[in-house]
Amino acid sequence: MTGEMLIGAAAVRGGAGDFRAVNPATGEALEPAFGGAGAGEVAGACALAQAAFDAYRETGLAARAAFLEAVAEGILGLGDALVDRAVAESGLPRPRIEGERARTVGQLRLFARTVREGSWIGARIDPALPGRTPLPRPDLRLRHVALGPVAVFGASNFPLAFSVAGGDTASALAAGCPVVVKGHPAHPGTSELVGRAVRAAVAACGLPEGVFSLLQGAGTALGAALVADPRIKAVGFTGSRRGGLALMQVAAARPEPIPVYAEMSSINPIFLLPGALAERAADLGAAFVASLTLGAGQFCTNPGLVLAVDGPDLERFLEAAAAAVGGGVAATMLTPGIHAAYDEGVRRLAADPRVREVARGQACAGPHQCRAALFATDAAAVLADAALQEEVFGASSLVIRCADVAAMAEVAERLEGQLTATVHAGGGDLEAARRLLPVLERRAGRVLFNGWPTGVEVGEAMVHGGPFPATSDGRTTSVGTLAIHRFLRPVCYQDVPAELLPEALRDGNPLGLWRRVDGDLGRH
Repeated sequence: MTGEMLIGAAAVRGGAGDFRAVNPATGEALEPAFGGAGAGEVAGACALAQAAFDAYRETGLAARAAFLEAVAEGILGLGDALVDRAVAESGLPRPRIEGERARTVGQLRLFARTVREGSWIGARIDPALPGRTPLPRPDLRLRHVALGPVAVFGASNFPLAFSVAGGDTASALAAGCPVVVKGHPAHPGTSELVGRAVRAAVAACGLPEGVFSLLQGAGTALGAALVADPRIKAVGFTGSRRGGLALMQVAAARPEPIPVYAEMSSINPIFLLPGALAERAADLGAAFVASLTLGAGQFCTNPGLVLAVDGPDLERFLEAAAAAVGGGVAATMLTPGIHAAYDEGVRRLAADPRVREVARGQACAGPHQCRAALFATDAAAVLADAALQEEVFGASSLVIRCADVAAMAEVAERLEGQLTATVHAGGGDLEAARRLLPVLERRAGRVLFNGWPTGVEVGEAMVHGGPFPATSDGRTTSVGTLAIHRFLRPVCYQDVPAELLPEALRDGNPLGLWRRVDGDLGRH
């Protein structure tokens, strides 16, 4: 690590003020100092990305897939140096970082496979019908092409999987978009190490240098400048609602507005139906707390709300959950700022007269630690005050006592958009679940039964998205192969000479793609 940014093939020392990472477990400032990017560095990275765009978006499928695989191998090649630095900058335990590294590499390889397979191109051909009456049909051919250079913002809670070479970067590169990453200021060393691996893969694969750049810096001005640059055509962001909304405003105010795919805020409600509580209330209480406190609760899918019918079975659930919370040790949070926001959110709930504190975790033994918190209220309070459903990022959750399943459904109707909604059902709960399901489909991007939301499989069918404010665009996902479509747009070619058609649309199907020809889907 040198504290430099990576602008194309060049390592550049930023001149917009130095900053250092802080080890949240100790409060220690880490070396080296990193130079922040200014307007010149932003413009330089975006200019290189624009210059690389036309060549990179037309790279062959095999070559682009090989590039993604080279990035994956480069990350693995960093070895313990990457893991050690990520642990120091995040306060996360080593096994968590090692697992996240495996997820990051797996995402890159999955998108490499997706690129090779090619169905994301969405090729369609309507052959000319010159004899059709009353009007002939022209030859029409369609494919999806890359949007253009993409700005990606590293996330605080995933220094690898949602950062420099994380899902947003992998899906944008897979689509054919050069990427300019703004590294998260909480882990600049991790970002630089991964960025150097990406840059090495760009060079080894003979790609234009502007395919990838990494900008570093603290504060909000850098991000705003990056989104405002006219050469950027889309944005990938994972973070706070305030941050996401600010970037959306910048993007909308441009002479050419651009899409911002922002994952922002979710409380991921859990619905405990009567049959499930009757059968396994104590087990559910313990399992719920395990999900709640995983990683100090610093997951966007953390279960921040629980709804159940009031009664003895709910009391058994609360007793088990309270025992698990009370026995849990405090855990280090990602940054001092996240820790301060968590403490403020917990204080706000504890001070509300409509809310009862059920349990708190063990006292903190070090700086920036999270004591788990469990609270309870009733449906009337939540229906009267939407502030009670605001996210507290960390291991805090609110249990809502409901008079019956109808009251649970009424609260569900009033919830904001969510990444996930979970139903625990048992014997006799089928009709109640059937009643809830349409509501949850409207409220969430992923509906789970008899599980917990704090695990997001990277695959073909995963949706990690949801209606606003969970994300800025509920039609998309930031995890899984469907994420590639965020960075594509359709282009129709009408009566274009065969010699000028892209390979994906030529007669004879030289790439062997799945194509829809005159309405018929096949490899023809």
